[in-house]
Amino acid sequence: MNETTDNLMEKIQSLAKRRGFIYQGSEIYGGLAGTWDYGPLGVALKNNIKDAWRKKFVSSKSDMYEVDAAILMNPKVWETSGHVAGFSDPLVECPKCKNRFREDQVEDSKKNPGTKDCPNCGTTLGAARQFNMMFATQIGAVQDSSSTVYLRPETAAGMFVNFKNVIDSFHPKLPFGMAQIGKAFRNEITPRDFVFRVREFEQMEIEYFVKPEDWQKYFEYFKDSMLEWMEEVGIDMQKVHELEVAKEDLAHYSDRTIDFEFDFPFGRKELFGLAYRKDFDLGSHSRGSSVDLSYQDEESKSKILPHVIEPSFGVDRSVLALLSSAYAEEEKEGETRSYLKFKPSIAPVICAVSPLLKNKPALVEKAQYVYGMLKSEFGRVMWDDNGNIGKRYRRQDEIGTPWCIVIDFDTLGEDNASFKDTVTVRDRDTGSQKRVPIADLITTIRAELV
Repeated sequence: MNETTDNLMEKIQSLAKRRGFIYQGSEIYGGLAGTWDYGPLGVALKNNIKDAWRKKFVSSKSDMYEVDAAILMNPKVWETSGHVAGFSDPLVECPKCKNRFREDQVEDSKKNPGTKDCPNCGTTLGAARQFNMMFATQIGAVQDSSSTVYLRPETAAGMFVNFKNVIDSFHPKLPFGMAQIGKAFRNEITPRDFVFRVREFEQMEIEYFVKPEDWQKYFEYFKDSMLEWMEEVGIDMQKVHELEVAKEDLAHYSDRTIDFEFDFPFGRKELFGLAYRKDFDLGSHSRGSSVDLSYQDEESKSKILPHVIEPSFGVDRSVLALLSSAYAEEEKEGETRSYLKFKPSIAPVICAVSPLLKNKPALVEKAQYVYGMLKSEFGRVMWDDNGNIGKRYRRQDEIGTPWCIVIDFDTLGEDNASFKDTVTVRDRDTGSQKRVPIADLITTIRAELV
């Protein structure tokens, strides 16, 4: 990271805390590395992301089935999937300061080629050893090896083990998909870069089951759909890059993978992924459980093991990509104005309603009426009467609120009767203001929610 990008990351992180998007986990106790708490606006932003994802990929489709699998699963699931034996990263430890690092995140030593130096104290690091990233815990009253279970390191397995249940309950025809939004956990050696690499995170994933000969068609379909969704929610597409993963770098279950990378302030990193998993998962779980997970194809009158296309989205990385895409600054009257240029459809707050003066009962009463009307219609509406109107504008700009609605003396018809029952609507991006009749507010705002 250079000084400019480092400073940008600090600004985004500072704004996120100051305005109630994201807080350090357990902050009053000194925090816990790799954990973050979402404040009210962060929760609203995450919900909008998840709602947009559901609308695009699940609720608008007739071939998608959403599930919510348990976080704790029979440990044989993870033995079968290969996570117990192979879900690991190379770890290196400093013999002096005892800090641990992922080997691939430490640069080679310039003093001693072939070794790596501790980023903290400069001591030559020890040899790499494998470190399993699953969180293990105990279930039941007696703690022994038979009581060991794991916090799931991914959400995909919950869909594969429910494949037969969905078939038996709904009898879907191929192709069809299963979708899930849920938490996953990884004991990251070196959590870093705000909410990018953390130990507890949320995923939005689809397992789309297809006939083996059709996988390329649906792979391309989901590739295009993922790019469309990114643009729809407001991710800066000039910062999005498609990386075709080389054959030698593919995961053992994949025959083709595309990583969608994003230019974060700390560098180009993976944002989302799209993988063709073949029949690895259904085949593995069929053997591991001794339960037939094949599909009875009505057309061919034969049993087949469907192949899988997996579009995978991280909720937390989506939040960070949106904050990075939306953050903007401009010089105005000798001061720097920072604001978040969220699309109205994804913004945590659609509009804020204010009386020009909070000590004028007539203004407050009318503002409360407008606020109640808009709140019942849109939900994501904020009341703001704290400080002068300039401070309110600045606060709402940093929140990313597209419109500030002010009830002033013209609304009451005191200065100009022709303006009675109209309000001032200020645009976040341009700062321009216009008068809109109260009766037209809902229609005007709804038209902009794209």
